[in-house]
Amino acid sequence: MVQKPENTLNDLDAKTWVKATKSWFIVNPRSRSREQLGHPAKFPEELVKRFVTYFTKKDGWVFDPFAGVASTLIACREAGRNAVGIELNKEFVTIGTKALVDVDGSGNQTLIQGDANNARELIKEHFNDHLPSFDYVITSPPYWNMLRKSRGGNESVHKQRHENGLKQYYSNSENDLGNIENYEEYIDRVAEILNRLKDLLSEKAYLTVIVQNMRDVDGILKPIAWDLARELSKVYDLRQEMIWCQDNKKLGCWGYPTTYVSNVHHHYCIILQKRDDE
Repeated sequence: MVQKPENTLNDLDAKTWVKATKSWFIVNPRSRSREQLGHPAKFPEELVKRFVTYFTKKDGWVFDPFAGVASTLIACREAGRNAVGIELNKEFVTIGTKALVDVDGSGNQTLIQGDANNARELIKEHFNDHLPSFDYVITSPPYWNMLRKSRGGNESVHKQRHENGLKQYYSNSENDLGNIENYEEYIDRVAEILNRLKDLLSEKAYLTVIVQNMRDVDGILKPIAWDLARELSKVYDLRQEMIWCQDNKKLGCWGYPTTYVSNVHHHYCIILQKRDDE
């Protein structure tokens, strides 16, 4: 009898493994609570669960340095994974912590208020000098200063949030990456934070960074995903990418009738892996 090879990455059977490797997929977010609507760019728990169940085993440890209102932690509780998240905005920490209380599942999930620049110190302090070895990182940093820019005269989500009295951007903090004006500085700062996580990761751990390229107000595309992938590949091995598509977003008539402007309904999920020590 031929013995099946040991699955050292996840708990999936072969058929489910293969289906999960398709390079593009559609995920539409679940409905948000009224409190969660206070976050201007929450990413869906279903997206996190898709990756977490592929890149970790049950009871594995997951880290999100830009945790927002705890989407990653909620998904990890539902999937039976342990997780730590760091979030700069105290208001979002309060919302996320409250949301976690009502989630069924298992594992140890912790949301810490603080600056991701100080991730190691914050985690060490919380766990009384014990540092978990993380099996996986999944995160979605601010897409530069996209949320502070109005790009077009249509009834955009940005304008609808303003009319409904909701936050249009994350915060006014000088430590908020979404407030950086210079594009190259933004890329460097995000890459620096993620590169410093290497020592917190277990051997051959994977990272998934979810970002979107951005058309600036002058019409020029800022290739955030590609530039971050380039910088991060100096420290990690760049494995591949996946494309997260959304098919429930409204189409906007952005450039008609003179200029090409696409409706961007996809995000890049950059897949990296901790490089063997040289």
